[in-house]
Parts: sequence; structure tokens; C-alpha cells
Amino acid sequence: MKIVNMMLLIVNCIFGNPKPNDKTEMNLDAERFNQQLENVKTMIASGTYNSKIAFFIDMKIKSGKNRFFVYDLENNTIIDEGLVANGSGSETAIRGELKFSNIPNSKCTSLGRYSIGKSYRGIFGKAYVLKGLDNTNNNATKRMIVLHSYSAVPEGEQDHYIALSQGCPMVSEAFFKRLEKIIDSSKSNIIMNVYY
Repeated sequence: MKIVNMMLLIVNCIFGNPKPNDKTEMNLDAERFNQQLENVKTMIASGTYNSKIAFFIDMKIKSGKNRFFVYDLENNTIIDEGLVANGSGSETAIRGELKFSNIPNSKCTSLGRYSIGKSYRGIFGKAYVLKGLDNTNNNATKRMIVLHSYSAVPEGEQDHYIALSQGCPMVSEAFFKRLEKIIDSSKSNIIMNVYY
């Protein structure tokens, strides 16, 4: 018995105690993502949308960290990720805690699933029209919410918050070029899911 206790003491000293809070938070994030993934898979089962690739934006992650994920639905893996701005209207008195709105002129990010439509050339160069598919984002077209790049969005992760948009998911120019290749080569519209 003394040997077993001694071994446990040595293992504990070397590896330390596991932190249940870290593991719980990790599981909650995975649980949140899996729920969003199931919602998207249910939607694409209709055959209308791309069944191989989907985009996910987790707005609980701080804007200086990668929170835009390109997801391979066939192999269940993230194949690319990058920074994405949130709307200036989504900012609250507590930095990092966001609010969301579908109201025109709110400058807020809207949560929900979007269908990525055709591209056009606008003030930020090439951009993609977004059609909101949920009650929480069905004003996207009216609000002119589009996927576009902006030079003020950095390529790499930061310890600080990044530039704010007018409500659009706005990414770096380098990340946009990678997304552009995926979107333009897709025969059907890709779903982008923004969640919190």
C-alpha cells in the first residue's frame, strides 16, 4: 500500500492535478460546435447546398484569435482558419462580450446560417452576397451584409482585438484569397454558420 501511495505522489508531483474547469470548457465548446455542425448537416441534406465544405464562425472566441473555420464535412476536420471582424454595433460595455441584431443600420453581426451567393466588385474589391436563412439574419441582403476582405484585418492571431466592420464578416486579404478559391470552385452554394 505504501508503494502505491508513493507512486501516486510521484505521478501527482510530475504531472500535477488535472484541471476540471479546462476540460469542462473544452467539452462545452466541442458540444456547442457539434450542435452547430448537426444544424448545418441537416440543412444541406436537402441537396441544395455544398455537402463537402461549410464555414463556421464562433463569435464567442475573441476577435484577435482565429474564429472563422473552413470545415471539411466529409472528413470531419478543420482545413483552414482565420481571423474575422464583428460588427461595431455588436460591441458592449464589456470588451469581448457581444450583442447581435438583425435590424437595419444596427451595424451588428447577425447570428445564423447564411448561403454564400454570387460575387461582385464593391468598395472593398471582390465580395460575396450573403443570404440569411434564419429569422436572426434574414435581413442580410437588405442590410448589405457581405463576405469581404479589408486591409486592416491582420493575417495572424493577436493578443488584442482587431478592426470592426459595419456588420459584415470581414477577413484579411490573404485569408479571403483562400476562401475565394473554395467558393468559386464550388458548384453549389456554401453554408456559413455564425454562432455564439
